[in-house]
Amino acid sequence: MTRPGFRSPPDHKKDVAATQYSTIKYDVRDRILTITLDRPDRLNAFTVEMADELEHAFRRASTDDEASAVVLTGAGRAFCAGMDLSSEGNVFGLNEDLQPTPEDLRDRFDDPEIVTGVRDTGGRVSLAIYECTKPVIAAINGPAVGIGATMTLPVDIRIASTKAKIGFVFGKLGIVPEAASSWFLPRAVGISRALEWVYRADIISAEEAHEAGLIRSVVAPDDLIGTAESLARQFINGRSPVATALARQMIWRNSAAPHPADAHRVDSLAMFYTSIGDGKEGVAAFLEKRPARFAGLASTLPRVAPWQSPQT
Repeated sequence: MTRPGFRSPPDHKKDVAATQYSTIKYDVRDRILTITLDRPDRLNAFTVEMADELEHAFRRASTDDEASAVVLTGAGRAFCAGMDLSSEGNVFGLNEDLQPTPEDLRDRFDDPEIVTGVRDTGGRVSLAIYECTKPVIAAINGPAVGIGATMTLPVDIRIASTKAKIGFVFGKLGIVPEAASSWFLPRAVGISRALEWVYRADIISAEEAHEAGLIRSVVAPDDLIGTAESLARQFINGRSPVATALARQMIWRNSAAPHPADAHRVDSLAMFYTSIGDGKEGVAAFLEKRPARFAGLASTLPRVAPWQSPQT
């Protein structure tokens, strides 16, 4: 059963060049993709439509070989003020006629009824960011509250404006942290700090977030995007898109593996295939004292890990 009024997200593999978004902007310039939350009149408040579009955009980014890195930011004076609580019906877009069980989420994870009626919309976005093959930087330009805070956790680097504020405010609404933040937040700041912020449910300053290690740096508002783009260029100039994509997934996923041998298995295959791919050009460029000209594409990665499908 499809949720009434639900608009299925477009297939990210089809006609991506013609894709039009209503709540975000997707702009690639000089190999840097900027995804901008674009509801400035509502402080970029999050909606089900925005969730669909962000999920699509990040999955699209993985197959977009014009984009080598991603900067995520907000239009206007806010990054994202959280869920738009003025929506009609269940404001989180969930189907209240269902009675889902843990078994449903295990066995029917991709069933349309579960996807659209039960699964947390923020979590769908977080998983799309987590699975992206490009480095992702969040440029937090203003308040980032609720899902506005948790959607930044799967990115690789967070840079904040001095005007940014961050709030894991779920306790004040009688709900729990979402967007898989119970997995991401303790990895970023430790369990004790993560629980303190969730228990307090307060708005914290960019400086406190920086002190805790959640934010890489706090910069003047006018310097925010330039700082993010400069860092992105350091990640992509003279770098193999294939090696970068594999390294991103290896570090995110292998850091949660139960044994280092699990990482060793993935490392071994990744080293094998990169050494006979872009690695040959990298070694030749080093020996010849010239810039490398890598030809590999992040959209066509070698299969090195159990999490990749055989078609990847």
